[in-house]
Amino acid sequence: MAKGRSKYKRVILKLSGEALMGGQAFGIEPATVDYIASEIKETSRAGAELAVVIGGGNIFRGMEATAMGMERVSADNMGMLATVINALALQNALERKGLATRVQSAIEMKELAEPYIRRKAVRHLEKGRIVIFAAGTGNPYFTTDTAAALRAMEIGAEVILKATQVDGVYSDDPLKNPRARKFKRISYMDVLKKGLHVMDSTAISLCMDNSLPIVVFNLKGKGNIKSAVMGENIGTYIGAAKAEVRKRA
Repeated sequence: MAKGRSKYKRVILKLSGEALMGGQAFGIEPATVDYIASEIKETSRAGAELAVVIGGGNIFRGMEATAMGMERVSADNMGMLATVINALALQNALERKGLATRVQSAIEMKELAEPYIRRKAVRHLEKGRIVIFAAGTGNPYFTTDTAAALRAMEIGAEVILKATQVDGVYSDDPLKNPRARKFKRISYMDVLKKGLHVMDSTAISLCMDNSLPIVVFNLKGKGNIKSAVMGENIGTYIGAAKAEVRKRA
């Protein structure tokens, strides 16, 4: 790999809605969105084709609403609409920095975003545009983690970069348990067996079935998105177990 060039040709960056809150209790903090846009701009210079899947938990969380008595399908539909708001906010920040972008929504709303069309998304990426996938999969009962895994398969991404509030995958919540152990590498199956809440089980299983690696890292670290794209040893790498890799070889 040439110095300063990406390890991966095409990647999916998964952002939670909470990542846009900054220091706020809810909503979108413009300074935080601007910081993320700056990090993505710097990453784009490494040469990778970059698509983003973004959550909506900073505005509305369907599961929490369901727990309080709201009907699940309606709650999930509202959550998907929240992701569109976040996608538009990120698009605005990226374009103010001179990057070409497209928002594609799994729920048709042609006045605001393109409908999701796989071939069109791939063409945008080939032309160097940042593609932001909004509205999850367009279906209730599926999280934006699953949407990230699904879109990654569809567009031929080589890795999912999962940006979080901590610097990798731990045996327990490191913010609550100081003895929690960080994994440098862990298999899909161990993530499922240990009940580690990295991504939901559907997303992990989909990645496992299609041998799509996941890199979990801290979004707040300056340059971390670019480092992950470059293949540097940051965060936690989730992939096939070493024994399974040897068997395939």
